[in-house]
Amino acid sequence: MRVAFAADHGGAELKAELLRRLAGAGHELVDLGGDGSDPDDDYPDFARRIAHAIRDGKAERGILVCGSGIGASVAASKVRGVRAAVAHDTYSARQGVEHDDMNVLCLGGRVIGPEPALDCARAFLDARFSGAERHRRRLAKILAIEAEER
Repeated sequence: MRVAFAADHGGAELKAELLRRLAGAGHELVDLGGDGSDPDDDYPDFARRIAHAIRDGKAERGILVCGSGIGASVAASKVRGVRAAVAHDTYSARQGVEHDDMNVLCLGGRVIGPEPALDCARAFLDARFSGAERHRRRLAKILAIEAEER
């Protein structure tokens, strides 16, 4: 799977660690920037990079890191077709994909440590949308809301 990564200054260190630790996991990892060198790096800029990569088919999934994960998830979800959410536990990271077809995992570099973040990333990347009728029905309702607003 092709997975895009990006981070603002608050998430750059965790992003770098995840890229390093996931390098041998069998995915194609794409770094869309954010090295922590500029304190004025703003999460909406990196959220846009990830979201456009998902929207344009340049990545199947994304992992986006900011200080809390919250701002990144809000910004990335503004792009049509992107379903971004914060998940700091493996259950949510897995279920977000299985039930809601989440395609961007957002993490808080100031909230979660490298080991639990790695566990969340693995759960997210290993999960697949279930396709169960109730999940397809709910996803269709989400997509209808998105279509109404655009």
